[in-house]
Amino acid sequence: MSNSFGTLFRITTFGESHGVGIGVIIDGCPAGLALDPADIQRALDRRRPGQSALTTPRQEADRVQLQSGVFEGVTTGTPISLFIPNADQRSDDYSHIAGAYRPSHADYTYDAKYGRRDHRGGGRSSARETAARVAAGAVAAQLLAHFGVEVKAYVSAVGEVEVGKSYEEMDLSLIDSNPVRCPDPAAAALMETRIRAAQAAQDTVGGVVTGVATGLPPGLGEPVFDKLPAVLGHALLSINAVKGFEFGSGFEGTKLPGSQHNDQFYTDEAGRVRTRTNHSGGSQGGISNGQDVFFRVAFKPVATILQTQQTINQAGETVALAGRGRHDACVLPRAVPIVEAMTQLVLADLLLRARANQL
Repeated sequence: MSNSFGTLFRITTFGESHGVGIGVIIDGCPAGLALDPADIQRALDRRRPGQSALTTPRQEADRVQLQSGVFEGVTTGTPISLFIPNADQRSDDYSHIAGAYRPSHADYTYDAKYGRRDHRGGGRSSARETAARVAAGAVAAQLLAHFGVEVKAYVSAVGEVEVGKSYEEMDLSLIDSNPVRCPDPAAAALMETRIRAAQAAQDTVGGVVTGVATGLPPGLGEPVFDKLPAVLGHALLSINAVKGFEFGSGFEGTKLPGSQHNDQFYTDEAGRVRTRTNHSGGSQGGISNGQDVFFRVAFKPVATILQTQQTINQAGETVALAGRGRHDACVLPRAVPIVEAMTQLVLADLLLRARANQL
């Protein structure tokens, strides 16, 4: 039922927004990996609600429980179970939409697919499910670190406010230096103002998250259907509110002639094959070439707004509906660790699969 993702490093998430909690089973993590639960908790702390004035005020500590798969701080090779209890549900905030369909939400489509739905916070369709992905991604990150691979993401646009620099021109250690999670301080200030304006108008705003993976070896990606960009696109487009994905030069690259877009190979002083440019985004033929992998992910404005809108109920009658409860005016700051997590899961899986490609 598509609640699982990955081939060798495989996760299955479970739980709902207003249920007992959210969890994930990780199957295929190799034995012998030193696993620090504090690293998992740090990743969850970056995603959790209530972390700043720019995010939903729902208060969830998101304290992870490591239930299996680790003994004396080291993975055993058996399934790893991670569970995150829900603590601050306010289901009454959703009683007014028990029989109505919120605009641009999954209410109608879940009814159409299953004939029933959990209206409390959207149930399984809620972005709260991504807490499980972030927990699993933190485990994948520790596996990637074993191979010298690192993944970082940051907010590169909020509405019409954009960072005018590439990731190579900025200090990515500054990503968490502000609540927007943008490493350009000047742009971050403008983005914060834009988010506060949306809050004041009882509206929402979308934007873009840029991701980059460094330290990848050449040879990752499985032709034909599991190419690196294809699997990464699948992973990132599965995140709530994502409406677009572009890899490498993306749509802007279509404006260049082939003579300028081609990445020319050379051998560096260490004898490694490199490219002089990286319009390809670190992948050719769907296989990593050893350069940085970079991409952009577009997030729509959050669907829940506090303004009154017209919609219909389950009987097909027109009704007026206004959002209630606690919601983000902009999902981008909390989306950064989710983008990182899905990227980490993809790369961990492809790294393990690549080890089976040659004797």
